[in-house]
Amino acid sequence: MTKENLLHEIEEKRKELVNIIMTNGMTSHITIQHSQQLDTLLLEYQKLSLGSTQSS
Repeated sequence: MTKENLLHEIEEKRKELVNIIMTNGMTSHITIQHSQQLDTLLLEYQKLSLGSTQSS
């Protein structure tokens, strides 16, 4: 997956998470689940970024 694709997915997941928070609150199970999914995407992006920095 490219960094650009990943950034798009991150942005979409952020928007989704904001909507879920507004509907279900900060501590609902679904909010926590989506937050963890966003964390996973962010970690993947960070790993890709570090990999491209180290190979340069």
